[in-house]
Amino acid sequence: MELRNYKPEDCVALAELFFNTIHSINARDYTKPQLDAWATGNVDISVWNKSFLAHNTLVAEINRVIVGFGDMDDTGYLDKLFVHKDYQGKGVAAAIINKLEQQAGLNNISLFTTHASITAKPFFEKYGYRVIQENLVVRNDIKLTNFIMKKSMMK
Repeated sequence: MELRNYKPEDCVALAELFFNTIHSINARDYTKPQLDAWATGNVDISVWNKSFLAHNTLVAEINRVIVGFGDMDDTGYLDKLFVHKDYQGKGVAAAIINKLEQQAGLNNISLFTTHASITAKPFFEKYGYRVIQENLVVRNDIKLTNFIMKKSMMK
């Protein structure tokens, strides 16, 4: 597996990976209406690209196939972390999160925050994040539960 920096030409593939992962992997914890509200399939590519360029965004590839991505802003907020449905449980997310945290640490960031889905919560707990509070998000009049989670790397 290769981890590399994001390039604007990756954006469409990342949007497709996001949609497909949510509609397959997250289907075990969310209803079809919730999945449709969360990942509509109508991503504004220019907005996503701008966000990815503003953050530290890593792309994971295996044999030149994009299998995951993650991005963290300069405050330690992990915005997105998604792995292709066919590459779950193979260490892709772990490699991405470890590299993002390591790189943030070089900039003296030692507190990380994310909003984790019900599906992703056990993964984040395994990597040292703890639930601060359960969160209710409303998208298109549909309620979705997630968790505000934090991890401290204080020395």
